[in-house]
Amino acid sequence: MRPQKNPRPPLTAKMVIQAVGKVLRKSKTKPNGKKPPAEEKKQYVEPEFTKIRVVDFDLKELVVLPREIDLNEWLASNTTTFFNLINLQYSTISEFCTGETCQAMTACSTIYYWYDERGKKTKCTAPQYVDFVMSLCQKLVTDEEIFPTKYGKEFPNSFESLVKKICRYLFHVLAHLYWAHFKETVALDLHGHLNTLYAHFIVFVREFNLIDPKETCIMDDLSEILCSPVPAPAPSVPAPAPSPSSQNHVTER
Repeated sequence: MRPQKNPRPPLTAKMVIQAVGKVLRKSKTKPNGKKPPAEEKKQYVEPEFTKIRVVDFDLKELVVLPREIDLNEWLASNTTTFFNLINLQYSTISEFCTGETCQAMTACSTIYYWYDERGKKTKCTAPQYVDFVMSLCQKLVTDEEIFPTKYGKEFPNSFESLVKKICRYLFHVLAHLYWAHFKETVALDLHGHLNTLYAHFIVFVREFNLIDPKETCIMDDLSEILCSPVPAPAPSVPAPAPSPSSQNHVTER
């Protein structure tokens, strides 16, 4: 388990707006946000959590470019949607992601640094980093010169590179959510929404080669589980009682 430092009071009852469904409010203490040892089990890849999804159909059908749609229009529509959903997903646990709990923007063994417009490298807290990400994405997706909404308006030559930039930053936020705040997400009963959002996002960026695999490899264990079709339910036939040795197993990646 992660060491507990500077404990906070249990989660108070709070209405959490989520894009895809209702939220169950539960009481849960927060972790301290410190990076656990590399050998620690990743709770988010355990079968009891990865099997929880909002939908159980092939997400690839949702991301394939329709024949009647322009590629840039498709990228713009999906990128804007993912920005809004990931921003909303992060907001559900934002009160736990503070400068004290998350002193750096971490995911697995990676620390993300922010680079400003001049290329200056800055180490910042996770909430600061996420704020930079969301502010930049908001600025880009609402810029009519970059994400045009009027008929006949052309996309700029830099459009694809900007979409890739947005997707890379949004991946950082998703990775941090799993690495540092999965326990709170489970406490809010939102892990099914997070799993579905993450799988949809990964299938999308893979379909259009929007993120370098070297960037996403830190989450490959989860990606391979969530992006695989959900197994069909077993036939309703009596099954023998499991032996003691087959119980309480945990899949580790």
